[in-house]
Amino acid sequence: MTSEQRPLIMRANRLLGASLVEHNLVKLEDLEKANERLLEVIATDQTRQMTVLGVLAYEMKVVREEDLLQYLVDGEGIGLIDLRNYEIHEELRKTVDVGACWATWSVPFDREEDFTFIATAYYLSPAVRTYWEKQFGNMIVWYGTTLEILSDFLEKIETERAAPEAKPKA
Repeated sequence: MTSEQRPLIMRANRLLGASLVEHNLVKLEDLEKANERLLEVIATDQTRQMTVLGVLAYEMKVVREEDLLQYLVDGEGIGLIDLRNYEIHEELRKTVDVGACWATWSVPFDREEDFTFIATAYYLSPAVRTYWEKQFGNMIVWYGTTLEILSDFLEKIETERAAPEAKPKA
């Protein structure tokens, strides 16, 4: 985690937690416990585990990602996407800041004309939406997805970037 990403991680998680409480998806007491656990995880510098949603859903089991996704569809009017078999737009594959993606639990995955398509597990965090709007402007189409799908997708990007370029045969 870079020094630039730490404040983004903290804001994204803090504001997601506040939104979850505000929308009655979790109780304040549970969020407080999850925030304590999140601070422990952040101290270990395990970027992929730095998610208050992951703590709430998978460690504490006080919210289900499915319920959050259903809220996003019903309450926020955004669609859902499964990125497991999706090929990232070539330009984005090369340029996307994977550290920022991990920090915001979001990934820009496609572009069409002036629109950028972003999949996120953190749509309810205003810090996340603001961050990506600064990167791409207001022409963003948001989609909800799970932490696992995002994690797999980001790991795929990292693997592709780390692989040596295929050399043409002579």
